[in-house]
Amino acid sequence: MNSKKLQHFNFNFKAMGSPCQIQLFAADSNAARTIAELALNDLQRLEQKYSRYREDSLLSDINRVADKGGRITLDAETAGLIDYANACYLQSDGLFDISSGILRKAWRFEQSRLPEPKMITSLLKRIGWDKVNWSPPDLIFSSSGMELDFGGIVKEYAADRVVTLCRQAGGRHGLVNLGGDVKIIGPRPDGYPWRVGIAHPRNRQALLKSLTLHQGAIASSGDYERCIVIDGKRYSHVLNPKTGWPVQHMTSVTVVSDHCVIAGSASTIAMLKSEEGPDWLEKLGLPYLWTDVLGRQGGSLLM
Repeated sequence: MNSKKLQHFNFNFKAMGSPCQIQLFAADSNAARTIAELALNDLQRLEQKYSRYREDSLLSDINRVADKGGRITLDAETAGLIDYANACYLQSDGLFDISSGILRKAWRFEQSRLPEPKMITSLLKRIGWDKVNWSPPDLIFSSSGMELDFGGIVKEYAADRVVTLCRQAGGRHGLVNLGGDVKIIGPRPDGYPWRVGIAHPRNRQALLKSLTLHQGAIASSGDYERCIVIDGKRYSHVLNPKTGWPVQHMTSVTVVSDHCVIAGSASTIAMLKSEEGPDWLEKLGLPYLWTDVLGRQGGSLLM
């Protein structure tokens, strides 16, 4: 395909609770729309399958079993996500825990008030991936009252999948942006990289840094996405599953990786590790950038 004849197309939509975008260079609008529709259909499939808001989703099936205690047999795709979540749990020393989403019952960020400590204490008893027996393809909940949430994995996994589908359909130049999680389909037709901005955690009108990417993925986690500020103190949606309270040290973490799901989970784990986050990122070996509550910055992406 002659790159000089390729046109630029933008597809903006909402998925998984976030504003999303697919940018493509294609020969014409029909070619671009065909590729984009493949991506959108799969995003819709994943949302229906793993949404905690839908009673007919697989996740809701899992959580009905988790609430009562018992066993459920999972398909290969879901088993792969569980395997990855288990690896993140081990890598993070238990801080990345897909059973901790139940804390949202206490933390309602649309309400400007702190939860009752006794409610958090009650919910903590129902959290702990180590309480679940994962014996692929069977997920066994030996104690009742639990709940799983794939929110920290599915959007990033979806970005990786969508890019694979776009490439299989003939897409060679473009990018996918799912709520700020970006995966490159391929460089621009002229060979130039894509420019991706990293949001400033305290000034939404400014960028912390602008990166150029020919390939790979970039994802960020921060205390600015969903939060409440009470008496001058910020409480974010990044919750420590061991304490039930928001992390307080890091304000943002950005990671670049070949895979969006790795970039996303790594940035979240670093946030959860608080003061230990920078050292953990350094040992991880991926390009990264962090900021903290004192306004300090660090990471290989600053160079």
